Amino acid sequence: MARSVTARSAHRRPATTKLRALVGWLFIIPALSFYAVFVLRPIALTFQYSLYEWDGIGPSTWVGTANYGKVFTDPDLFDSLINAFKLIVFFSAVPVVLGLAIAATIRRITESRLALVARTVLFLPQVIPLVAAGIAWSWLLASTGVINQLLSLIGLGGVTRAWLGDFATALPAVGMIGAWVLLGLCTLLLLAGMSKIDPALYEAARLDGAGPWREFVSITVPSLRQEIAVCVTVTVIAALASFDIIYISTQGGPGNTTMVPGLQIFYLAFSEREVGTASALAMVLMLLVIACALPIQWFAKDGNR
Repeated sequence: MARSVTARSAHRRPATTKLRALVGWLFIIPALSFYAVFVLRPIALTFQYSLYEWDGIGPSTWVGTANYGKVFTDPDLFDSLINAFKLIVFFSAVPVVLGLAIAATIRRITESRLALVARTVLFLPQVIPLVAAGIAWSWLLASTGVINQLLSLIGLGGVTRAWLGDFATALPAVGMIGAWVLLGLCTLLLLAGMSKIDPALYEAARLDGAGPWREFVSITVPSLRQEIAVCVTVTVIAALASFDIIYISTQGGPGNTTMVPGLQIFYLAFSEREVGTASALAMVLMLLVIACALPIQWFAKDGNR
């Protein structure tokens, strides 16, 4: 009797497993369908368009990989890729480094009302639409804006200029706007990570005579490997795919000083009617984003082994 019950239950297990797998697929299929229609299909069409010379309306002409060659040989297109990598310094390095310092400071004063105010103020740029932020910073950085007025008040009138209209300062100025936008997000992510660190580690370090800097370097930073990886990934993608802030503040100028791939793709596709070249640049940008994001994720996973 016992053997027959065991045999029946063993017979039912594969059927139950198959049923669970079927139910699981029924839950997944709607999401996969949306992903295929709104992500995979556009990527496939973009790759297809990149192999043709097309104005978006008339007949297309097969050119193979010529559009990809143009991306790397045309100075304007290639410089836009270089500008995107330059923005990584401002969009990624500045928010992550400052975010670590600010989060560590807030953690030490977490019981005070100042910590709550600081978190709220720092996160405000994430709530403000990027278009509004771009317009506001365009006013602040104008030749008669608040920044130049403050510099003149403290006796630094000689360094005032139209920060977004000067060839030497336009890209750093745009970069600082991006750093301001992303600083709050990085700070809150890192602060959340710090809240999970065991306080006993800090107490043991203090008993061994470690100061605040040694605690920060030896305990805080290593414990935030995952959070730092998330911050770097998000900010690097924001730098490479930047569009709205630059479109509102400089529109790629002066000249092509602040031209980035996202803006270049927009101009090529909708102003110059070079859909094939725009698609090739979009594919190159997607591959660059993947090439930058994957090593960061692998680095974070290796640190948890």
